[in-house]
Amino acid sequence: MRLLSWLTVNRSIITSPTCRPGLIEGEGLGWSSLLLSTILITMAGCSSSSQTDEEKAQAKADSAAACIAEGMPSRAAAIRQSASGPESGTGTTAGMVWIPGGNFLMGADEFVDARPVHPVSVKGFWMDEHEVTNAEFGRFVAATGYKTIAERPLNPADYPSVPAEQLVPGSAVFTPPSQKVSLENPLRWWQYVKGASWEHPVGPSSTLKGHENEPVVHVSYEDALAYANWAGKRLPTEAEWEFAAQGGKGNRTYYWGTELKPAGKWVANIYQGSFPDHNTSEDGFTGVAPVKSFSPNPYGLYDMDGNVWEWCQDFYRPDYYAKLVKDNPKGPSDSYDPDEPGAVKRVQRGGSFLCSDEYCIRYKAGSRGKGEVTSGSNNLGFRCVRDK
Repeated sequence: MRLLSWLTVNRSIITSPTCRPGLIEGEGLGWSSLLLSTILITMAGCSSSSQTDEEKAQAKADSAAACIAEGMPSRAAAIRQSASGPESGTGTTAGMVWIPGGNFLMGADEFVDARPVHPVSVKGFWMDEHEVTNAEFGRFVAATGYKTIAERPLNPADYPSVPAEQLVPGSAVFTPPSQKVSLENPLRWWQYVKGASWEHPVGPSSTLKGHENEPVVHVSYEDALAYANWAGKRLPTEAEWEFAAQGGKGNRTYYWGTELKPAGKWVANIYQGSFPDHNTSEDGFTGVAPVKSFSPNPYGLYDMDGNVWEWCQDFYRPDYYAKLVKDNPKGPSDSYDPDEPGAVKRVQRGGSFLCSDEYCIRYKAGSRGKGEVTSGSNNLGFRCVRDK
């Protein structure tokens, strides 16, 4: 659900451990009645989850869960149909690297939804060496006239309690507060910005000039799928993504190794400093970094950790790994998130420039993200794969 789902239980957007109606706060942010209505509807839909004490403790530890309203908008089916997009039929392996396939250990004991660590085998495939850039996505839009979900008009029937004049397309933008705030309330640093989209990453006055080589953001799963179809490619499975990220080095603490800062240097674009108010930018970047800003992994892949979250094709279920599917797993047949049972979600991987040891640690190897399929934000992108 577009306006409601930017608050989705999705580590690319919100990573709050609880849902607390009393924490709604709009002071000094100039929020529209649209956003307030969205928040009120969202909070009204919160209910206690069926999580175990261990799961609740894990959520508290890595800021990975939140409540939001249940349900999908009536236009979801139409969105999915339109997102399939025209296939170009001209896909090539230019700008991709061959991942030979093989056996590996998938998952991480540190995270409840990534247990158990289990053996998996994947076939070889081609993978984009970096996330899809603004320039690449722009060529797709120029060729097809495609409009992302963040750019499309909203149907008043989907939001009966919101005045029609307030139904303005937009997306979620990270907006750091001026001072330290409680980490219990992500509304302190996320704003629904009218006019924000892939072409206007932080709002209608922003452009892509000088940012052509950065990962495209504000793309929902539907948008990523449309691009992949047009390019003659597809989105990676979660297993393919993790196998590629490991770079043939096995299951380690981080995809790059066992130390956060090898030889005292940052090797990925994540958050340093006091989250969310003061990013010290020790890694050289405050927000999204241009692709190839850091060294590639042994397979020649860039930014498999941090920068922007990346969509995978698998439906998300926290219990899927318990099935111990070994050969080329493609995920469960349906989606289920106990924090938001009514939403259709897909897996996201890799973390983003907002991941921090102080708040969200889902950039660690084997960890999983999740996102409602029509949601986007300015720290969410994707890369594609292609079969042999």
